Amino acid sequence: MKGLCCVILFFLFLGCADKTIEERQLPLLNGYWEIQKVEFPGGDSKAYKASNSLDFILLKGKKGFRKKVQPRINGTYMVSENDESFQLLKKEETYVFYYKNDLSEWQEQLVSLDSVSFSTKNEEGILYFYKRYEPISIQP
Repeated sequence: MKGLCCVILFFLFLGCADKTIEERQLPLLNGYWEIQKVEFPGGDSKAYKASNSLDFILLKGKKGFRKKVQPRINGTYMVSENDESFQLLKKEETYVFYYKNDLSEWQEQLVSLDSVSFSTKNEEGILYFYKRYEPISIQP
């Protein structure tokens, strides 16, 4: 029984381990992303089953931009003219997006990142969860 408790505690420790984002992972942000859900500080959340717009992110070094795009049925994208430029800088043990345009400045903390998903947290404590966009393939 004592051995079983030790094994359970070991796996709990692994599950709670710090999942620090490493610099070598940052290029994973490049590509097309769709919003999956939003979690608000009070505990409410909103799930997005489908969205007609995506975020395209392009990161080169520590600078990049985020642009809204809409996928078309022929496999192309309708691209908005506006984009949000950002710097992605390490602050303490995490990475932070610093956005600035003519009207405002804001930040989002990069909370998690892997090849198929990422999440951010804004200054109001709202969490945004994204999944990598997979184009729908319609076979004739």
